[in-house]
Amino acid sequence: MNSADRVRTALQRGQPDRVPVVEFLIDPAVYRAILPDAQDQADFTDRMDMDAVACSPDWLRVRENPDGTFVDEWGVTYVSRGPELLSHPVRGPVETLEDARAYSPPDPDAPYRLETLRDLVRRYKGKRAIIFHHRAEFMWSAYVMGMDGLLAALLCEPELAEYLMDKVLEANMRVAQNAIRAGADVVVLADDYAHNPGPMMSPDVFRRCLLPRMARMVELIRAEGALCIKHTDGNIYALLDMLVSTGIHGLNPLEPLAGMDLRTVKRLAGDRVCLVGNIDCGELLPHGSPEEVTEAVRRAIEDAGEGGGFILSSSNSIHSSVRPSNYVAMLEAARRFGSYS
Repeated sequence: MNSADRVRTALQRGQPDRVPVVEFLIDPAVYRAILPDAQDQADFTDRMDMDAVACSPDWLRVRENPDGTFVDEWGVTYVSRGPELLSHPVRGPVETLEDARAYSPPDPDAPYRLETLRDLVRRYKGKRAIIFHHRAEFMWSAYVMGMDGLLAALLCEPELAEYLMDKVLEANMRVAQNAIRAGADVVVLADDYAHNPGPMMSPDVFRRCLLPRMARMVELIRAEGALCIKHTDGNIYALLDMLVSTGIHGLNPLEPLAGMDLRTVKRLAGDRVCLVGNIDCGELLPHGSPEEVTEAVRRAIEDAGEGGGFILSSSNSIHSSVRPSNYVAMLEAARRFGSYS
């Protein structure tokens, strides 16, 4: 069984030969501390015998501002967040319904949109699972309006919020369709719906306004023959059944610092969805010891690995503050404890 088969089997709630190991985002500072000559993240994951390579759509910067901020194709202005790969959005182009009606998302069919994905397909298709890290309706809408603006509109101006989310969703669905047809095996939907205390909106608002749109994206992914992992940070117990009801194959990252317990989620939903996570990258991987990381991996596999339907990953990403030695310990422990034979 190769890596691509291993990931597919686990996401279909089967038991592969061993627990797969994947990561959607690894900071270059970490992977180059481990393999200084790594060409890129995909080369690192391949040489470390991880089970997937991953990328996102290629969104371009369209303007660099004199104050050090920049604007991307979505019309969102960002400020750099220092050493991290992701920049911080500070304002977007939509405030009113009139703005939303005039707004145009980026062209999903732009010829450069999937350049990175096509490169990964050429290098690894059939050997490693090809993961496309994407979004559906929510987070790009939050960037375009501002998170506070979008959450307020969901309550006070639902026509505005839903109109914008529909525009965003249509563009993202087309990108997802193109990505699958270009060779992506798995699409990760990385819209965050929660923070540590719980969902950012009431379950009723989620059910009425976000769930149907997320379900449309999942339906498209499945119809195109790919697998779908839903990523959302935070405590998602209040949304768990709704998320699973959309037909997702995997659920990630099940953050321990947000109270998401693997054994509990396995009991509640493990017969309906593959669990993908949940080694703590907030405290453990940056500040713990390799021995503590090893124990966390052993416990995660014990809690969620029985019978298959589990993929080991971090609780969000391998960011620049993760200790390289701890990440190596995580990968080594996955091999040590992850075999089903």
